[in-house]
Amino acid sequence: MAGQPLNQPAEIPAELDRWNWGAFFLNWIWGIGNSTFIALLALIPVVNIVMIIVLGARGSRWAWQNRTWRDAEQFRKTQRNWAIAGLAVWLVSIGGCAAIVGGIPYVLKGSDAYHMTMDKLRADDRVKAALGDGVADSFWVGGHFNVNANGAGDAQFSIPVHGAKGKGTAYSTAVRTAGTWSLRLLVVRVEGADAPIVLINEDHVSIPNAAIGI
Repeated sequence: MAGQPLNQPAEIPAELDRWNWGAFFLNWIWGIGNSTFIALLALIPVVNIVMIIVLGARGSRWAWQNRTWRDAEQFRKTQRNWAIAGLAVWLVSIGGCAAIVGGIPYVLKGSDAYHMTMDKLRADDRVKAALGDGVADSFWVGGHFNVNANGAGDAQFSIPVHGAKGKGTAYSTAVRTAGTWSLRLLVVRVEGADAPIVLINEDHVSIPNAAIGI
């Protein structure tokens, strides 16, 4: 009969009953667009982990049953467009997260406290004797720094360093008062050495021979 939707009866043709990437990537958004409101369960923490898998496996069947489709080609094209949109959203999200994580070292290295730490390291004869000439830092560094509105702040760094003769890790603590940074602690743990090199220890904290955690 003219005008009768293809998805009558509701059983999906075998060639269309396949993994649905649009439902997997976009879950509840895809569910609203395909009148499959069980997909809203993907908004519930913990349940969503299972639900996105179920949506990927059952999404095509549910979409076929819950909407009216002109023909198989319309269904196939629509689900393909959902899959492309979902993949694009995930790629953008992953790229954004990677940019944020990758930008952390640049933020840390851009601080005055970090520059003070590296300048002090490079000027110290004991560090140069242990690591060799050309003391440099690695791209990935750990730590944090914070500056308040009143000009006060603090910073801690864990910096992998290396030179012509060896490598190690520098640990530093700095405080900021009235807009000026000062180093309170600077210790270098050289790989293979029994004891760390203590450059600064203004607060006379105990420095263990084992690796120091920041």
